[in-house]
Amino acid sequence: MSAETADLTKVDSAVSGLSSSPTEEKKGHRRASSSAAGVYNINDLEKEGKELQIAKETQKLNWKLNTSPATLDDKEALKKYLTTPPVKKIDLHFPLGLEVTARNLKGVTIKDALDAIHKQFKKKADDELELPVLAGFEWDKEESWTRLIVHQKKEGAPSSGGKKKDKKKETYDE
Repeated sequence: MSAETADLTKVDSAVSGLSSSPTEEKKGHRRASSSAAGVYNINDLEKEGKELQIAKETQKLNWKLNTSPATLDDKEALKKYLTTPPVKKIDLHFPLGLEVTARNLKGVTIKDALDAIHKQFKKKADDELELPVLAGFEWDKEESWTRLIVHQKKEGAPSSGGKKKDKKKETYDE
């Protein structure tokens, strides 16, 4: 009997050990950050005192907050970084107190900012929004280094805005 139990202990996997245990595989396999080179954390920029420049294209978009950014004609502007130097995340502050955060580890683009805003306003009807069109962003380092102030206006370009409304009214009358 004693010879058989000695053999069993050698065969037993708990004693002889596995070739690789799951705990050994996990060591040292932490995924690296997927942020791109040259993209900053906004808090680091504040410590260094680096100033932000906002892309001027945001002022020309005439984008309605409750429509998808994908409907914009200027697709190239959406790909541009919202700020220079590019940041991983930035808070967008509305005058009435609402705050949304745009995030992208490869650098927040104009599209990322518009997507974050659209998420908040997509369920609102046009008449529910007092100022439905994006006028642009403002960075006020005196107030807060880490956020942009969102400016809105009543309507977009007057030539296209008025005509579209008239066409909708005609279709409803018929």
